[in-house]
Amino acid sequence: MDNSVRDLGQKAIAQCVSAVMRSRHAVRAFKPQPLDRKLVEDILEDAVTAPSGANIQPWRVYVVTGTVKDDLADALLAASRAGAVPAPAHFPDPLPDVFRARLQDFGARYYESLGIDRTDAAARARQSEQNLSFFGAPVGLLFTIDRRLRPHSWIDLGLFAQNVMIAAKARGIDTCPQVSFAPFHDVIATHLQMEPCEVTAFGMSMGHGDPHAPVNQIVTPREHLRDFARIVGFPEEHSAR
Repeated sequence: MDNSVRDLGQKAIAQCVSAVMRSRHAVRAFKPQPLDRKLVEDILEDAVTAPSGANIQPWRVYVVTGTVKDDLADALLAASRAGAVPAPAHFPDPLPDVFRARLQDFGARYYESLGIDRTDAAARARQSEQNLSFFGAPVGLLFTIDRRLRPHSWIDLGLFAQNVMIAAKARGIDTCPQVSFAPFHDVIATHLQMEPCEVTAFGMSMGHGDPHAPVNQIVTPREHLRDFARIVGFPEEHSAR
């Protein structure tokens, strides 16, 4: 194979990977169409190639579907409605202005797509509960990590989860990562018989997204390269636009 053919092959691969990454977005309304077990296993087999410090591979994932998923969702909703779990504090208070602006922008887009007024607390609470039922997705994933590990291992878990989402999207499967499950660790651990050393970091919904659902039409902006990256040492002609 000469270099020109090899270069074309690499370019095609790069274009495919870029297209998959750019097309992935959080989906919050799914079709009930089930997923084949082999498909889910293939996604996870790809995802496990994620890097980890000293290759300790700190991730563990529980995959639920069918009545197991439904029973878990019912238990989570019951715990939520009973006030058995404190309201989660996902972000510090006060949140730095730059991050608060992005959070508020997302909230406005999200609830507008659902036709929910920002002052309608009851409707917002009902929508929030959809998290705990995996937004109607046929498959739910719960990601755990050994609670004795240090923060850098949690980064490894995030890399694994990103691989899951990209591997799924490459196969036409949508996902939504959800930190909403973390406060419900005790309920989840009981249902899934987790080890005492495990802690639930987050969950994920997986399935075929409903392309007609307004909530799936949300476009969340990303910062420009010049706003999040500082690149030094390259000739000026190669600087970012």
